[in-house]
Amino acid sequence: MKALWITSVYPSGCQPGSGVFHETQVQALHRLGVEVTVISPVPRSLTFIRNFRKADKANKQIPAVYERNGVKVYRPNYLALPGQLRWAQPDRRIAAAVLKTIEDYGLAPDLIHAHFAMPSGGAARIVASEKGLPWILTLHGSDVNVYPHYSSSAKKAFLQSVNMADSVLTVAENLQRKTKELAGRESAVLPIGIDLSQFQQPEQTKQQMRRLLGLPEDKKIITFVGRLTEAKGVFELAQTLKFLSNEVAIVFVGDGPAKDKLSRNPEFNSRLFITGQVANESVRDYLFASDLFALPSYTEGMPTVVLEAIALKIPVICTAVGGVPELFGEHRDLLIEPKSVSSLVQRIQDVLNRSLYSPKILLDLYEQVQQNYYSHKNAIQLKENYRNLLN
Repeated sequence: MKALWITSVYPSGCQPGSGVFHETQVQALHRLGVEVTVISPVPRSLTFIRNFRKADKANKQIPAVYERNGVKVYRPNYLALPGQLRWAQPDRRIAAAVLKTIEDYGLAPDLIHAHFAMPSGGAARIVASEKGLPWILTLHGSDVNVYPHYSSSAKKAFLQSVNMADSVLTVAENLQRKTKELAGRESAVLPIGIDLSQFQQPEQTKQQMRRLLGLPEDKKIITFVGRLTEAKGVFELAQTLKFLSNEVAIVFVGDGPAKDKLSRNPEFNSRLFITGQVANESVRDYLFASDLFALPSYTEGMPTVVLEAIALKIPVICTAVGGVPELFGEHRDLLIEPKSVSSLVQRIQDVLNRSLYSPKILLDLYEQVQQNYYSHKNAIQLKENYRNLLN
């Protein structure tokens, strides 16, 4: 069985943290004998814009073709226009890049699996029609919660992708409900999950791990892992330092447009640290070195890093958005509302004072991840979906 994945993000040597959740599922399928090929087109701005955008400079380092953990990955360029997800959908430009890659390298997939309704879903719709292939679409969060509300043309693009796919999956129940409301389309819930074997307790102690990572050994450490953007709640998290004792520090693991502003915080390099993007295998180490993990996002699908923190039995402070409430189940009262510095401060103090997360709660959440968010088990189900699509 040969599956062609079309996605806008995928890890590379120079961007190891980009789209790691995709690679988790690809590797799980690979171990099950599915031959997955990934085409992840790279946006390139107009020449006069390209010289000023950090993203374009970073994308220029991505190889056009590479093999990663036994999977062939193709990264053709396509022309990206300013504000394209709002007004000028890049479906056809991305589809042209994908079709050219298929022809140039003689790819012969049995099916297409697109990730995110926009822009990859729109491109997959065109490619599948051109090649006469069945296609499946996975919705991840922002493509349901954010993009369709940009403009009437954005919503039209969303509806086209969702209603023309042969099969639709969502990574969380709340996305399933919203997809039904927006498009009238039924979908199945199938989280990507995590590879639990990669998130076992390491041999080192917490203090030893901090020493290895160059983190302060005399602080209570809050860790954030993800893209550094306003919508991830990073500014609210940074503001909590004004209200917390000096023994508390925050480590931001990741990169993004909010990095410059965060680095101007008066506590930078004393109580606020930014690592930049790290390889996925290092994420476990930063989580393990923490006293708690915080992700105060405004919107989410099913954030993989929350699953990873829970798998390590690290207390989590998270907002009640996306699929997070269904993950927490009976413990959803631990979640907070987004955009509230005061709620964040109170939760942090509760966790650090050990008055919130009991060993039983940590175990309950771990068992929930083990039962419903194990990537191997979910990949078996995805392979069955592929088989049904082909039949």
